[in-house]
Parts: sequence; structure tokens; C-alpha cells
Amino acid sequence: MNDRLPDWSTITILGGTGPEGHGLGVRWARSGLRVILGSRDENRAHLAAQELAERSGGEVVGMENSAAVAASDVVVLTVPFDAEIATLKHVAGSFRKDAVLISTVVPLATAIRVRSTRLLGVWQGSAAELATELVPSHVAVAGAFHNVAASLLNSTGQVDCDVIICSDEARARRTAYELASRIPGVRPVNGGKLDNSRIVEAMTALLVGINIRYKVHTAAIRVTGLPEDLPEESA
Repeated sequence: MNDRLPDWSTITILGGTGPEGHGLGVRWARSGLRVILGSRDENRAHLAAQELAERSGGEVVGMENSAAVAASDVVVLTVPFDAEIATLKHVAGSFRKDAVLISTVVPLATAIRVRSTRLLGVWQGSAAELATELVPSHVAVAGAFHNVAASLLNSTGQVDCDVIICSDEARARRTAYELASRIPGVRPVNGGKLDNSRIVEAMTALLVGINIRYKVHTAAIRVTGLPEDLPEESA
């Protein structure tokens, strides 16, 4: 696969009208990136983009999902697990050559109306690994941003959280590293191969339970014992 790095000055967020996608969009728009919010409903995407632009002061536009994917080298998937298959099948033919897809999807049991502290079994191992079967082979896939609370992203302060990045493709890891580094307080950490995303995704269910028990919405992951300044190549 080509190791050419994508143009990450424009980012497409599928599911950008939801809390997680909206929060990531706000942070990236504030950092100077052009953000495209994708939705099944184009009008809903336009309305969400207008709100996000007002909040962030950045450049944000809304598009129908397929058009949004075709408009950017980098696509971030933030839809609920029960929408992952339908969404990716719908947009599969719209990915640019050598595009990068970053999956934040977690297979929480809420997809079948069971408690969010439980995880569904995925035949492929994880939602990120499932994504590789639903997009063209020229798309590099990474799993990242699973454990960043939407409430933190939508706040005005720093986000006290590590983002663990899992991928088999160097350009997908480096793209996720760049995007994570643009969020104040976030530190990107190399989580290894894409199959490790099943471990990182499972942490989300654990964090949901911790949030419930302690009546907060801000529980997050920090990896201790690492060098203070992680070199970019380690990502």
C-alpha cells in the first residue's frame, strides 16, 4: 500500500452531528483545520455545521455522507456501532485513492438495547477490524479516539486523556497522531497493530461503568511511565 501521507488540512467526520463527532469537530476546527460534517440527512449536516462553526470560529461545512467522504483524504467514523455497516457500505465507493479512515466506533451493547457497560462480540475482533472489510483495500484504517469522553471534547478546557492509536498502516497511525496532537491536553500513544483495537475498544465499556459509579462523565485513560516527550516516529 502507498505510504503517501494524506492531506489532513480537511477532515471529514461521519456521524459529525452526534456528541463525539461534534466534539472532535469543534476541537479540530479551533485548531485551524477545515471540517466537513457528514450525515445521512444533508439538511441536518448543514444545521450542525453552522452551529459548530459558531462555537469554534473555524471553517465547517455540512454534506451528505458520500459527498463528505469524496471531499477529503481523511475520514473519521464516529457513528454508533449499529450504524457502522450501513454507513460504510453506503460510502465505500466514495473514498479517495490512498484515503485514511479512523474509526472511533465501540461495539457497546446499547446497539441491542442492553447496558452500555457491556461489549458485543464482533466476529472480526473489533469495530476497527470490521471496518477494513467494508472499505476498499486502498483505504488505510486506524482505530483511535475511543476513550475520549464527548463531554470533555465539547468543553472549553484541556482534554486530560491519552489517545491510543492502533493500525497496521504507518500513514494511518501518523494521521491519527497528527489529529490527536491538535487537541490541547491529548497525548497520542502507539497502541500497536490494528487487532489491539479490540482491547482499546473494550476499555470504553469499563470507563462507562466508572463514570456511572462515580457520577461523572469525564473518566479517561492515561498511560504512565512513558518518556515525557514521545517522539512522533513512535506513533
